[in-house]
Amino acid sequence: MKFAVLIAILPDELEDKAIDIAKQTGAGGVTILNGRGLGAEAKKTFFGLTYEGSQSVLLFVLEKKLALAVMKAISKKLDLANHAKGVVFTIPLEHIAGIDIGQINRFQETLKNDI
Repeated sequence: MKFAVLIAILPDELEDKAIDIAKQTGAGGVTILNGRGLGAEAKKTFFGLTYEGSQSVLLFVLEKKLALAVMKAISKKLDLANHAKGVVFTIPLEHIAGIDIGQINRFQETLKNDI
């Protein structure tokens, strides 16, 4: 069974919505990290103070096919293609340890149903 890490880097205000979309698409747990980023555009200033919006980094370990489905759902429902509010991508996993056996069983059942 092949796994991938799905990474979504989004503004904090989209965190809950992205997690809900992922869970509705079949994702289980998520690791949430706080982050800051610099975009291609100049930083916004307000009375000489620079505002840097905070971001959420969402990490999902998913079966490869499910990772692609979740990525597409997040991208579509948050309209990331038209509004550069964030980025979502996957990275293949070569080795993994510590994943819940129940999650592996659910992945296997999903694969059986797809065949």
